[in-house]
Amino acid sequence: MPEATSLPYKRVLLKISGEALMGDQGYGIDVPAVIKYAEEIKSGIALGVEICLVIGGGNIWRGKWGVDAGMERAQADHMGMLATVMNALVMQNALESIGVPTRVQSGISMMSIAEPFIRRRAIRHMEKGRVVIFAAGTGNPFFTTDTGAALRAAEMNCDAMLKGTQVDGVYTSDPKVDADAVRFDTLDYMEVLSKELKVMDATAISLLKENKIPIVVFRIRDKGGLANVLTGQGISTTIGGKKK
Repeated sequence: MPEATSLPYKRVLLKISGEALMGDQGYGIDVPAVIKYAEEIKSGIALGVEICLVIGGGNIWRGKWGVDAGMERAQADHMGMLATVMNALVMQNALESIGVPTRVQSGISMMSIAEPFIRRRAIRHMEKGRVVIFAAGTGNPFFTTDTGAALRAAEMNCDAMLKGTQVDGVYTSDPKVDADAVRFDTLDYMEVLSKELKVMDATAISLLKENKIPIVVFRIRDKGGLANVLTGQGISTTIGGKKK
């Protein structure tokens, strides 16, 4: 096992899409899939890396769905935030079932089930080896969970934001439908924006660029994938920094 001091990243924010929690289902939460991700996170903690986490809500509800159906945007987005809280709680349960101490902090006050977001408390939790899951986005409508993740990564002074996806990096086009798609090894923030690559929204990219936080895109489903990224191995795309 590498020494913690030799690892490329000491503290990271891991962003997982809500769809990843569906496993092979078409909707909702597949508990075995969640436990698999929890085991990946545990392997990262075992390396000595401090980890915080943001999970999307697309397996349950997206604000866009409500808007498309005629709902008012703010109301629809608040429902999406509640979906992320549900995902945070199931991930907390999975992590603690395998011995990983975890705290959920919510951008929307719900004291019965989660701590309020308090930056210094969250940092202290991570320093003690606890995983902190940030739920309910920024607590405000009109922002994606990617933007919320970028904001928390900056607030937590993270060395990198890791985005676990269904593919092993960023491609010129969707590799699932285009056999000629080419994977990028590294990219600049502005290249992502100018090429309109579907990594995350422009607000999130700009926030990470401003705070000089690299983005590492990798396949979350690969066994050992997170540990490989944390030790500078494995296949991934690094945005805004040299590949570690």
